[in-house]
Amino acid sequence: MTPGSCRTISSVGFAGCSPKRSKPVTRTVCIRAILPLRVQGVTTHPRDPIQRRTLGTLASTQVLGGIGLAAGIAVGSLIAEDITGSPTYAGLGGTFQVLGSALIAIPVARMMYARGRRPGLVLGYALALAGAVLIIAAALAGSFALLLVGSLLFGGATTSNSQSRFAAADLAAPEHRGRDLSIVVWATTIGSVLGPNLVGPAQPVARALGIPELAGPFVFSLVAIGVAIVVLVLRLRPDPLVLSRERERGAAESIAVAAAVPETSDPLAADPPAPTAHRAGSIRQGLADVVSHRPALLGLITLALGHATMVSLMVMTPLHMRHGDAELTLIGLVISIHILGMFALSPVVGIAADRFGPVGVAQVGSLILMVAAAMGAFASEGFSIPLTLALFLLGLGWSCTLVTGSTLLTAALTPEQRPGAQGSADLLMGLAAGGGGALAGVVVAQASYAMLAAGVGVLAAAILVATVVLGRPSPGGDKAGNTLRGQRSASSHRG
Repeated sequence: MTPGSCRTISSVGFAGCSPKRSKPVTRTVCIRAILPLRVQGVTTHPRDPIQRRTLGTLASTQVLGGIGLAAGIAVGSLIAEDITGSPTYAGLGGTFQVLGSALIAIPVARMMYARGRRPGLVLGYALALAGAVLIIAAALAGSFALLLVGSLLFGGATTSNSQSRFAAADLAAPEHRGRDLSIVVWATTIGSVLGPNLVGPAQPVARALGIPELAGPFVFSLVAIGVAIVVLVLRLRPDPLVLSRERERGAAESIAVAAAVPETSDPLAADPPAPTAHRAGSIRQGLADVVSHRPALLGLITLALGHATMVSLMVMTPLHMRHGDAELTLIGLVISIHILGMFALSPVVGIAADRFGPVGVAQVGSLILMVAAAMGAFASEGFSIPLTLALFLLGLGWSCTLVTGSTLLTAALTPEQRPGAQGSADLLMGLAAGGGGALAGVVVAQASYAMLAAGVGVLAAAILVATVVLGRPSPGGDKAGNTLRGQRSASSHRG
């Protein structure tokens, strides 16, 4: 039976299905309407207006969130060093932002499971607003403890920015999941490149407000993140996760009907997983779901190691440049170029993941990260072209691991499983990067920036090893992995 055919089934009727090919004595089910709807990976038409609205809303909030987040990242380690007077503790400002993003992923995941994407994203940004206020107060008071608390809360912006990419995939068709996800990631480019370059203009603003100059960028963070919250509240409707669950339930009912049809030759109709039981959206359950699916586990490892590699080297680069007497403007420029590498080419990465498979693109990302680490190891202090190029490649390699890891994780799980699993992914990403960032400060203080770069090169190589070990088809034929490898061929069968 082809996707375009109709099959007679007694005691079942679907509105909108033509009975032209069926006997008139019974009702008819149009298999064409059933097959694209699968419990695992609920599809939408690629031009679905709801998905277009969702992508547009998420993209706009990514721009705003990117401005707020990147402006703070550019000066976080510098504020910490000014307060403590020690480079050993300088990395802790950025490290606590990363740890905050990890810890805040727990309540955000629970909120998303209970109420949808919109309340969860708003929660993360609201905590970031409180964090920005505390960081400004810490700079005024010279309090390192207050700075760490503020940095922890400011990590909520990272959580919401990160979870937005998963929201983009909730309603995406499987063959376009990488592309849609990467569009939202790409939107961060505008804000993230603009944010660090606000360090200079923020100085007169800070003087006018009577706060330290390095705290000035967090004023811009307050404004940008506040507007992002307003946009989410007004525009992210209907909620993509809630709608995805509703469509999943409809798909499950359709598949149950299709299962009564003995004859089928379409691969898309084969063996969909049963709907999952009610779960609390917990991180523990989410992690268990990830471990039970090889593609999801590979996605988690790719995300965590890629993020740890990038953050560990990135957070210490402003300090490395400052020790070479680089001006704040040049430091902001290098971080902007780094962030450009992180996000600007993400649509290309997403399309490549859809076309060639996420595993291969993750391997390319691992190799790029290793090249970036090698270049960083030989870069001198201060501003230099090799260091700038190394930071760009560091961002590009991270983009490959983020898009492919997120695609692997999302495709392997049902909408019911995703909030907890995605929350666990962001939690482990944050913990791995936070640990790496904390260790980075010690390594630079006790050894050198070059030694740090060598260490992150080893982390990047571990991603390559993971893709070789876990990227192979499982003996039982992992359905999620096969689905990912065959997305494009599957879409060609839909007629």
